Parts: sequence; C-alpha cells; structure tokens
Amino acid sequence: MDAMRQLSRPARRALLVLHVAVSVGWLGLTVGLLALGITGYTAGSPEMAGVAYRAMKILGDWLVLPVALASLVSGLVLSLRTSWGLARYHWVHAKFWLTLVTVLLSVFSLRPGINRLAAEAAAGTARPDLGLLVAPSVATATYLFMTAISVLKPWGPTKRGSRLREAQSAAARAGRSRSSGIEGAGIG
Repeated sequence: MDAMRQLSRPARRALLVLHVAVSVGWLGLTVGLLALGITGYTAGSPEMAGVAYRAMKILGDWLVLPVALASLVSGLVLSLRTSWGLARYHWVHAKFWLTLVTVLLSVFSLRPGINRLAAEAAAGTARPDLGLLVAPSVATATYLFMTAISVLKPWGPTKRGSRLREAQSAAARAGRSRSSGIEGAGIG
C-alpha cells in the first residue's frame, strides 16, 4: 500500500539508535545552553557573562544546527520508511511538527540571539538577555514532551491511519478466507 519500501530490521534498528542518540543529544545540548544562559544572566561580572555567551556561541555554531537537522531527518526517515508512517498516528504527526518548529526556531531565533550576545560580549557590552533563558527553557520542555509521547504513544491513529489499518485488516481477512477455502477444498 505504501509507495516506499520498509527499512530492513537491521537498518531500522540502526536508524532508531541514531535518532534516539541525536534527539537525546539535542535535549542535553539545550540543557547546556540553558545552564550557560542562566550563568550569563546571573553573572556578577561582565567577564563571566561574556565567557558564558561565547561558550553558547560555540555550541550554537558547531552543534545546534547539525544535531537538530539529524534529529529531524532521522525521525522523518523512520516515519516514512516504517509502519508508523508520518500521518498514521497523532503522536508521530505531533512530533514531526514540533521538531520542525523547534529546528526553525533554533535557526532563526536562538542562534541569532546567541550570536548577538557573543558579539556584545566580545565588544565588552554584553547585557543579560531573558530571551536566552526562555528559548532553551521552552525547547527543553518541548523535547521532554516529545520524549514522553515517543514512549507513551498516546492519542491513537489518525483518520488516515484508521482507514489504512481497516484496509489492511480487510485484506488479511480476505487472504485468510481464500486460503481456508482452498485448504477446505483439498480436504473433502
């Protein structure tokens, strides 16, 4: 029924391990950014704030985008190449949209904010920015929520998922009735 072939079991498992690793890495990276943001915001000295903001820039420049994209792409491939599908279950659909939004916010909001603060720190004019506490806090809560729905798989199938499941069940019943009819004919 699906146009794409399913991943083999070893490929699915390897991709799942990669997806979980980069997703947990993204969560850890965000917690690290939050800790550095708190340090910069509460630092008693401009030097300490500058160190925290420059450290955030290093993480933002080298890790945020690659880890975010790896999580998005690996999750997308898993959803499209396994029986979970992208639009068959509400929790998969929710994870996709939340991941896409957080990737976009990382690119267009978080990283520019970090870059601005790091530039101010380099110029000796770093000012605390509440936005760099809010962004990683919201991101951390979002990643924890996505982790929870990945484990709990709430909300059941979407309408499309229900239709596909019903069609597969009907096809399986038809296949069983054909095979039992053939077997019955051979017995008598």
